[in-house]
Amino acid sequence: MPEGDSVFQVAAMLRPVLAGHEFARTDFRVPRYATVDLAGERVEEVVSRGKHLLIRTPGHTIRTHLKMEGEWRVFASGERWTKPAHRARVVLATTEAEVVGFDLGEVEVVPRAEDAAMLAHLGPDLLDPGWRPQHTAEAVRRLGEHPEVPVAVALLDQRNLAGLGNVYVNELCFLRGVRPHRPVGEVTDPAGVVDLGRRLIVANRDRRARVTTGVDRRGQRLWVYGRGGEPCRRCRTTIERGELGRARADSVTDPQERVVFWCPSCQR
Repeated sequence: MPEGDSVFQVAAMLRPVLAGHEFARTDFRVPRYATVDLAGERVEEVVSRGKHLLIRTPGHTIRTHLKMEGEWRVFASGERWTKPAHRARVVLATTEAEVVGFDLGEVEVVPRAEDAAMLAHLGPDLLDPGWRPQHTAEAVRRLGEHPEVPVAVALLDQRNLAGLGNVYVNELCFLRGVRPHRPVGEVTDPAGVVDLGRRLIVANRDRRARVTTGVDRRGQRLWVYGRGGEPCRRCRTTIERGELGRARADSVTDPQERVVFWCPSCQR
């Protein structure tokens, strides 16, 4: 599943193609929105909100979520698509380009007036350019509402704070010296955890490959994620791998099991 920085980069790719342009044709290939036609509407902005991509016109908001396999691609008008047509879920055409969303996990088209309500469940967005101390405080408050939940699961819950995925959460737990299984209520300085999570994702929002170690070389970019059985870069203890279950019964959009990695020496 993509993390917030990936969706931020998709928005940056689509913005110059769509923002300020009118739709010449739209095609929503999902049953609920098959009859929706936004032709003639001008795109005001293309932005990310956590792991959600939002394409806004004055009258509507198109919200999509990539899930595991989703992808957006841009083609010149009339250009042959590089993926099979049956995998397309959304087609947004201007006079110059076709923007196609393939294998999208979620597609929703709502009146612009319902935009805020659609996203109201999300916690503070770590990539919000207007981030303030009160956003950190709100994220900490939400994390504290379920103190029994493992910290890794709590950080992945987009209702607490929006944008972190499994890579960042595993790396964040390592950098804070906390095992992912520890109940979030027992984690000291949760505000420090939130602020470091923000610094990590902001530092990587324009990178093609995520770096948390400070070393941007292949095979050296991450501390623990995906390194089960390998030696810790700090202490040489073998990195362990495990799974954590879903935090709350109403987390229906999240995977039931999450793979976690940790150093049994550096993380207590």
